[in-house]
Amino acid sequence: MRTLLTITRLLLLAVLLPGTTSLLAQSLPEGVTKVTSVEGITEYQLKNGLRVLLFPDPSKPTITVNITYLVGSRHEGYGESGMAHLLEHMVFKGSTKHPNIPQELTEHGSRPNGTTWYDRTNYFETFSATDENLKWALDLEADRMLNSFIKAEDLATEFSVVRNEFEMGENSPQYVLMERILSSAYLWHNYGKSTIGSREDIERVPIDNLRAFYKKFYQPDNAILLVAGKIDEAKTIQLVQEHFGSIPRPERQLAKTYTVEPTQDGERFVSLRRVGDTQGVGVAYHTPAGAHPDYATLDVLMDVLTNEPSGRLYKALVESKKAAFQYGWTPALHDPGFAYFYAEVRKEQSLDSARTALLSTLDAAAKKVPTAEEVERAKTKLLTDIETLFRSSDRVGLNLSEWMAAGDWRLVFLYRDRIRKVTPADVQRVAAAYLKPSNRTVGTFIPDQTPDRAEIPEKPDVMAMVKEYKGEKALAAGEAFDVTPANIDARTKRGQEPKSLKYALLPKSTRGNSVNAQLTLRFGDDKTLMNRATAASFTAAMLERGTKTRTYQQIRDEFDKLKARVYTYGGGQTAGVSVETSKDNLPAVMKIVTDYLKNPTFPEAEFEKLKQERLAGIEAQKQEPDAIAFNLSQRTLNPYPKGHPMYVMTFDEQIEAIKNLKLDEVKQFYKDFYGADNATVAVVGDFDEASLRTMLKTDLARWKSPKPYTRIAQSYQEIKPGTQSVQTADKANATYVAGYKIAMRDDDPDYPALVLGNYMFGGGFLNSRLATRIRQKEGISYGVGSQVSADPRDKVGSFMTYAIYNPENAEKLEKAYQEEFERVVKEGFSPEEIKAAKSGWLQSRQVTRSQDGSLASRLNYFLDLNRMMVWDADLEKKIESLTPDQINAAMKKYMDYSKLVVIKAGDFEKAAKKIAEKQPAGAAGGAKKQ
Repeated sequence: MRTLLTITRLLLLAVLLPGTTSLLAQSLPEGVTKVTSVEGITEYQLKNGLRVLLFPDPSKPTITVNITYLVGSRHEGYGESGMAHLLEHMVFKGSTKHPNIPQELTEHGSRPNGTTWYDRTNYFETFSATDENLKWALDLEADRMLNSFIKAEDLATEFSVVRNEFEMGENSPQYVLMERILSSAYLWHNYGKSTIGSREDIERVPIDNLRAFYKKFYQPDNAILLVAGKIDEAKTIQLVQEHFGSIPRPERQLAKTYTVEPTQDGERFVSLRRVGDTQGVGVAYHTPAGAHPDYATLDVLMDVLTNEPSGRLYKALVESKKAAFQYGWTPALHDPGFAYFYAEVRKEQSLDSARTALLSTLDAAAKKVPTAEEVERAKTKLLTDIETLFRSSDRVGLNLSEWMAAGDWRLVFLYRDRIRKVTPADVQRVAAAYLKPSNRTVGTFIPDQTPDRAEIPEKPDVMAMVKEYKGEKALAAGEAFDVTPANIDARTKRGQEPKSLKYALLPKSTRGNSVNAQLTLRFGDDKTLMNRATAASFTAAMLERGTKTRTYQQIRDEFDKLKARVYTYGGGQTAGVSVETSKDNLPAVMKIVTDYLKNPTFPEAEFEKLKQERLAGIEAQKQEPDAIAFNLSQRTLNPYPKGHPMYVMTFDEQIEAIKNLKLDEVKQFYKDFYGADNATVAVVGDFDEASLRTMLKTDLARWKSPKPYTRIAQSYQEIKPGTQSVQTADKANATYVAGYKIAMRDDDPDYPALVLGNYMFGGGFLNSRLATRIRQKEGISYGVGSQVSADPRDKVGSFMTYAIYNPENAEKLEKAYQEEFERVVKEGFSPEEIKAAKSGWLQSRQVTRSQDGSLASRLNYFLDLNRMMVWDADLEKKIESLTPDQINAAMKKYMDYSKLVVIKAGDFEKAAKKIAEKQPAGAAGGAKKQ
């Protein structure tokens, strides 16, 4: 479960995939009425007020059930801050018919979560498309709508879990600065309060108040149920009626929230002082609600200002070296909302200079009409984001919840249509209307004899806007693809160009003709790569920043026009490219990719900007407990000599290496290693096989590698157990990371038993042994888990576990860890636990294979190993046939608390002082003798 502390544009651009059939010509169950149908989404309503959206998508063997309650932090009253989010946690604690919800979610192999934000709370689960799973999910959501326990004993532990999540945000100066700015920008409206609430309210909320909040808002007339995926629409609406139809409409009437934030009458200033290694400046402006026509134009304006590398703020701040990076976002909210901008500034840079550049650029936007090119680029990018989301029905519930909360799910289509109509004049008009100095929160008060104030328009009548909306033609659905390993192997065409790249091609019909590709280059050996780790990473990152025929901007613009999502990455012995696009655009996209792979120019200006971005990112981590703990853990468990390609640098070493890196070193690294002799390529989706094969043969297979490639083998090393503690001042949260090495490959006979054993020990969804004890029962940690891994070629495996916690709970956490280790070794797992774990683990594998991007990545990985998908099938058969004795024997053999290498990072000095202050006088010295 999570609170949406930071929201990306993709979340706010939520869109739906069109469905296939509807019930227009079919009779509906008694008590169900059809409301409307837009682009494959059909809305129905039950007599009790529940709104139901059905979205059939036969192209993937999964179903997503999402229920959105129209209650968030906007609805909280005095003393109730954080109650909506706290309730979200409590609803996972069980209900009358489903007393152990985390266990059931794991047994069904689902990908679940719950989220809370300003205007809504939602719960969702994605699972394998079976009638049994769908009935279970609908029954689960119907039961916890009215019959969740909301027990006082559960609240006693869960409130500290939520407090732990609160403390996670408190660790981030960047997040706290935004929170302080918004709380100053909003004097009365709840958008100025963090959704997670205040620590004091979280700790003091009476259980009766929480139950009353639950009974008030968790009712059918305040909820919207969405079912998307491989469903039969007629059967599904019948099941919905069977599970939800009997729930009575509540007698209470929900009062609408009516607080309106008054027009801001002057600049406001916030100053935040905390421990950290980077500076920051942020600014917020009041803006219209998400339903207002100006919202779409504001999103275009946002991209014109913040786009990398064409954005005005990017050029004014990053290109001028006044800031390391910048961003901005504007959420689609129910009531008038805000636009937020932020710039990260390194210590060596002037904060005043960055602030001046930020504000002057924003002020200029109101006066300078953007060019047609700027606006068209922004529109293309935003519309590409929308079309990309159209291709994947399992994103529907997660994203559509935002538009439901903003007023109606059909707003997403109006938003898209409005984006298409935006002109440069519209963008300038909106900038002039809202980006006014008197409307922003960033600095000190400045007297003004003739104030120019931004009047925020009222929210429009949403129902009138969407009443007659019909939308566009629905996209054609893809095939119902069987994701079993046997079928994947049968459909995949594998091959290798002579003395060059290997490929795996899986053509299939997909929704929106989508296609995913993964490309990996391999190079070097342990000697030739010595002391070149930083150059390896920068070389990959610089590839797309300019070629002989294209600038960085042109590359990004062409990808947006081609509606493609392309990511380039690399380090160590590999560099890779991930592509998501459509059938028609794949050839053009791959031409660009091969161009920057083969013809990079490594521009000096882009190199310097990349160095600043990397330095700022590392400096921001230097005092963060989680970053420190994981870095030190990796360094301790992987003790390679300094300079070795697998050596893990400290943060200071990374900073020094980046500062000392020369562009000539990057260019030389490219000349020494880049080529396709040892490349692998996997493509999954809708594509023209003949033209793709030609491209692979002519554009990549003939690209020879300058030097031979020899995989760097790993060697198993016994690591001395022990504990290292790192003091991080002024951090509310601490991080615990522990692990040890295991001499094992993934073909070891014990590997399947260890995988399933760990799934029960620290995997699953909130129902593992660790999560049940440390989070659910004792409320020590918001995030806790474990994992095991084993290399496919070298006999080097590992066990790792982690937790985040309040430093004051350190002793309780470590005691719980030790007891759970000892219990699993002594008692093992019951047959019932094992049966449920097998079901959940196996179904989760099917869900993963249904994602084309994940499948392409798996096929690409297997090419390097000379494996077929039958390997996965064999592993799943081994897991399915495991006996309790085999699993418990493996856990006894490999689970050893005494081997743990423990790393702790947090403000333990402050925690020790607080603990000492809580002890009664004389407790430390014992009783006084009379």
